[in-house]
Amino acid sequence: MAQDTPYNTPSAPQKFAGWRMTGIAFFLDFIQVGFFFYSFGIFFMALTEEFGATRLGVSLAFMISGIVGAIFGPFIGQLLDKQSSIKPTMIVGALMLATGYGLLSQITAMWQFYFIAGTLLAIGGSTMGGQSSSKLVANWFVKRRGVALGVATMGISGSGVLMPALSSFLIDEFGWRQSYMIFSASILVLAIPVILFWVITRPEDIGQLPDGEIIEDDAPPAPVQPQTEWTTAAILRSRNFWLIALTFSILVGVFQAILIHLVPQLMDKGFDIEQAAFVLSVAAVLGVLGKVVFGWLIDNYHPRLAVWVCIATQAIGALGILMLDDYSLLMVAAAIYGFGMGGVVPLNGAISGAAFGRLSFGRVMGLLRPATLPIQGATTPLAGWVYDQTGSYLYAFEVFFAAWFVAAIAITLIKIPNTTPAKK
Repeated sequence: MAQDTPYNTPSAPQKFAGWRMTGIAFFLDFIQVGFFFYSFGIFFMALTEEFGATRLGVSLAFMISGIVGAIFGPFIGQLLDKQSSIKPTMIVGALMLATGYGLLSQITAMWQFYFIAGTLLAIGGSTMGGQSSSKLVANWFVKRRGVALGVATMGISGSGVLMPALSSFLIDEFGWRQSYMIFSASILVLAIPVILFWVITRPEDIGQLPDGEIIEDDAPPAPVQPQTEWTTAAILRSRNFWLIALTFSILVGVFQAILIHLVPQLMDKGFDIEQAAFVLSVAAVLGVLGKVVFGWLIDNYHPRLAVWVCIATQAIGALGILMLDDYSLLMVAAAIYGFGMGGVVPLNGAISGAAFGRLSFGRVMGLLRPATLPIQGATTPLAGWVYDQTGSYLYAFEVFFAAWFVAAIAITLIKIPNTTPAKK
């Protein structure tokens, strides 16, 4: 297969391209997560009104998407580790997403929403962004992987800043069907050209090394970390793998559930959809800062400290979201929650990369999808079911606080090789 770029020559060294790849991952994560996850709460109420669905019924689309993503995750991960170019996978994913959103604009029943979310959106999201964008960044960074993943996943929080308000505006101006069609066109016009012309799979493809390391006097470079390629069986036998799965199935599942139900929850408190969307955006703004801060923490200190801080700030913010009715105080609580939430995704990638190395990064992240599914996939519909049964999210939040306590214990048992200047 051809190289990702035609302009690599030993006599013309290029500026380190890793940060450009990080920017591309930022952009792709913005689209993938913003169009589905951060817009889901805004489309939530429109779908319940259009089809007469319960909150549990709409939440099931999110769970179905997670189940399918988990089933295909290991296969996508192995493909990403073995292929010489990541571009074909990303382009296929972008085409699937564009097709999915186009079809969503035409649905006439909720089962069609479930089907599209569980096929085109679930698989397309992982192959355009998600697993693919994380693998791209992991290929380019080792020593600074935490910060790089933090910067890349700022696209997730960035989408949370813009997409709730933008989705609300689009629905008000054009309706939810045309809004989904706009999403489809945006992927075709913006994402596919970026992937096609600018993605470089790994630094070695253009004569560079991870982290921008320099090759001097044409001498073979010393490895930046032990390069062990883990088999699937060895990964599944690893205690670290299952502790990582437990920790991040809880962290990801809880923050997804809280964010998906945040807009309906705030509307129950008497706020309109624009006010509720703005609170969601506030959480996302602080999530941008959280990603960088937690990325720096994990590059310089032991992962358990970063995860403990992540859990503590989320718990404090979530308590405020649950208990407060004053709009200004709710924004403060959302900001605290968002800061902690911002650390979840980069911490997951950084800890997995540190424990298993970059050669097996795609496979590990893929295997984590089904391993985390039982907990992660249950949290969002659980919150919807609790609300449908009790008229409140109180008992769901009590479960979430108990789950955070379990995650705080699990992270203490993970053993990370000391390949960075981490402090115990």
